[in-house]
Amino acid sequence: MLFLLRKAAAPALALLVIANFAGYALFGSNGLLALTDYHDRIALKQKELVIVQRERANLANQVRLLNPTNVDPDYADELVRKKTGQVRKDEFIMPVE
Repeated sequence: MLFLLRKAAAPALALLVIANFAGYALFGSNGLLALTDYHDRIALKQKELVIVQRERANLANQVRLLNPTNVDPDYADELVRKKTGQVRKDEFIMPVE
């Protein structure tokens, strides 16, 4: 009987190791069941990327308008008035792009 247990121990251990890896492949943090979570996170990050790209384009436009060799006088006046508090509540500053 002891001989039979020793003979079956190695295959049983191998099956446990294989079952462990299969469990992680299915249920682990990088497993197949986590795939839908990855797709959701990718969609969320793509939305965030669009927002960041819009902000970057806006900042690039502001940099272009404040180019030291060719400053847009209207934009410079708008910035100075905002920073110094000279814009009244009833005024509306219309952005020009």
